[in-house]
Amino acid sequence: MKADDEELRAALDAVRAKSARDTDLEARRASDPVGVVHRYEDPLDRELVGLVAAAIAFGNVKTILLKLGDLLDRVGPSPSRAADDPAALKARLRGWKHRVFVGDDLARLLIGARSVQRAHGTLGQYFAAQLDAHRGGARSSDAIRGALAALRDAIRAAGNLRSRTRRGPSHLLPDPLGSSGVKRLLLYLRWMVRPADGIDLGLWPVDPARLLMPVDTHIHKLSRNLGLTGEERLSWRATEEITAALSRLDGRDPTKYDFSLCHMGMLQRCPSRRDPVRCDGCGVMPVCRHWKRTKKKTSSHLAEETKNVAP
Repeated sequence: MKADDEELRAALDAVRAKSARDTDLEARRASDPVGVVHRYEDPLDRELVGLVAAAIAFGNVKTILLKLGDLLDRVGPSPSRAADDPAALKARLRGWKHRVFVGDDLARLLIGARSVQRAHGTLGQYFAAQLDAHRGGARSSDAIRGALAALRDAIRAAGNLRSRTRRGPSHLLPDPLGSSGVKRLLLYLRWMVRPADGIDLGLWPVDPARLLMPVDTHIHKLSRNLGLTGEERLSWRATEEITAALSRLDGRDPTKYDFSLCHMGMLQRCPSRRDPVRCDGCGVMPVCRHWKRTKKKTSSHLAEETKNVAP
């Protein structure tokens, strides 16, 4: 491993360790949509709730959690059983709305995913079979991409999740074969595949080494600052570059840094420039491209610089 990679790994490991040490696990989980998945014991329910939570996980997290809670209260204690009665489920979700989604969109998502479960045992078993079927692509990520596309298409077809007049149905499950980074689908994979650690659930028979990093605006910004990608746009190519860089640090589990980095990015409000006030205390500051080539500054030096920063 190169010296730069060792320095980066040390910084990222320190961020993960600090996050685990300074915050209560249950509190961290409760502030994230994955926390809702942990309220269910049945793996079938966890698969369905995880899919729904990931599908609507964009925008303000407090609003997401409120809307997700309302949705699942309407569905009832067992989403898998509720989805076995499509008419009743659609009636329960009538009137629910969040951003571009309405209750009928989420009902069809649950109905479609439940249909795939009934046909193949679990969504995880279907995905793993598709992963094997798509081996042999030119790039290591091709199999993940193809398997995700197959899972998406199967759920959409079974739930009749389509509309010619509204954006909501297509936006719930983005196309993995397009140029998008499909962050929400990769986030769902991380929850289902990574070993159970109090955050992720380890439900699916898939090697975590094959996962790709779920890249949102916070992760993309941090990744550019850390030299993990040169892509200016958040895209599939950026996702591949970021994952490849993290695989050099831990090839067995490249997405293990996602949860702590994403929450750090949201809290730190990274300015993507040298800013002594907003950068102070950032865990990746020593390896950030905006600070890396400068002399290490003490807190007194930072305080002195702060005086010269415009309010």
